Amino acid sequence: MDAGHTSVCPALIRSATSEDRLYSEKLILGMEAMIKLNINLAERSYPIYITSDYNSIGKSLASAKISGRIVVVTDSNVDRQQACDFMEALGNAGCNVEKYVIPAGENSKNLDIIKGIYQYLIEKKLDRGGTLIALGGGVVGDITGFAAATFLRGINFVQVPTSTLAQADSSVGGKVGVNFENKKNIIGAFYQPKFVYMNVNTLKTLPRREFQAGLAEVIKHGIIMDPDFFNFIDYNMKKILSYDIDVLQYIAKQNCTIKGNVVEQDEKESGLRAILNFGHTIGHAIESAKNFELLHGECVSLGMAGAFKMARHLDMVNDETVARAVRVLESAGLPVRLPGMSVDEVYEHLFYDKKIKNNKLLFILPKKIGEVVQLTIEDTALIRKVLTELF
Repeated sequence: MDAGHTSVCPALIRSATSEDRLYSEKLILGMEAMIKLNINLAERSYPIYITSDYNSIGKSLASAKISGRIVVVTDSNVDRQQACDFMEALGNAGCNVEKYVIPAGENSKNLDIIKGIYQYLIEKKLDRGGTLIALGGGVVGDITGFAAATFLRGINFVQVPTSTLAQADSSVGGKVGVNFENKKNIIGAFYQPKFVYMNVNTLKTLPRREFQAGLAEVIKHGIIMDPDFFNFIDYNMKKILSYDIDVLQYIAKQNCTIKGNVVEQDEKESGLRAILNFGHTIGHAIESAKNFELLHGECVSLGMAGAFKMARHLDMVNDETVARAVRVLESAGLPVRLPGMSVDEVYEHLFYDKKIKNNKLLFILPKKIGEVVQLTIEDTALIRKVLTELF
C-alpha cells in the first residue's frame, strides 16, 4: 500500500484514519520487526509482543525474568506445524525445555486433559520456578493457563498464540478454563500470563476454515468499540484473506489495543468487559448444542448476526447497519445462518451462560457500528423469533 492510496477512492467504505495508521505502522515495522504493547494491571501487568518469527522469544523470557524449567504445551496439529521451530528458538536461547502434546480440538478442553498435564508436571518434578508455555490456539491457551493457575497454586504462564482466534482474543485478558459436561468454559479462573508472544506468520499454517473462523473476533472488536477499525477490516478483507503480513500485524495490534483497554478497566468482567461477549450468548449456546462440531468463531459469527437481528427488532439499529454487518461477516467466509438447527435446543442452552443473573438472559446488542450496550432480555418470544431467523 503506497502513501497516496489514503487520499483517493472516497466512494469506498473505509477509514482514511485507519489507512494512515497502517502506513505509519509499516514505516515502524521497516525499522523494527516487533511491535510491543502493554496490558497495565498493576502487579499483574505484562507485555504483548507482535512479530513475524520466533527469534526474540529468548529475549522476551529474559525480560520477564523467567529462567527456570519450561514445559511447552501444544496440540497435535500445532506440534506438526510449529513446535519444531519454536523449540529450536528456545534451545538457541539456552532454555531448559520439554514438550507435552495434547490431542487437537475443542473436545480436549476438559478435566481429563488437565489431569494428564498435572501428572506430567509431577513426573518431571516441575517446581514453582517453572513455566508453562501455551503454543497453540484458544483451546491450548485456556487449558495451559488453567493448569498453570492451579498447579502448585500458580506457576509462570506464557501465551504463544498461533491461531487467528487466539491472537485476536483469547490469549489476552487472562481468562483460562475448561468445558464440563458439555457446558462451555464453566470451570475456570482469571490468571494473567507473564507475556504474550504473537508470530503472525503462524496464521499461514492454519486450515483455511480455522483462519477464517478467528476473524469473527477481529470483526467483533470493530463492532463493539472502533468503527474505524471495522471500516479498515471491511476495506482490507482481500489482503487479510491473502495473509498480508503488514495487515496481519496491524490487525493484531489493534485487536490487542482494544481488548487490552477493556481488560485494564474491568479485569474480572464485573462491568465493561462484558461487551467482549458480543455474539457469545447465542454463539456459546449453538456451540454447546452442536457438541462443538462448529468452530468457536463460526458460532460467534452466528451469535453476532443474531444480536444485530435482535437489535433491529428493538429498533436499535436500521436495516442498512444490519445488512452491512452481515455482509462483512460473509466476506470473511463466516456463517450468518444455520438452517436445520433446533430452536428449542439452542434456547435451552442459553440458560447455561455464565453471565445469566436471576435466570434472566443478558445480551450485548449494537446501537451502531462501534457501540454496544448490555440489555437484559426477558421477552421469550423475541429470543425465539431471532433464533428462528438464524435457523
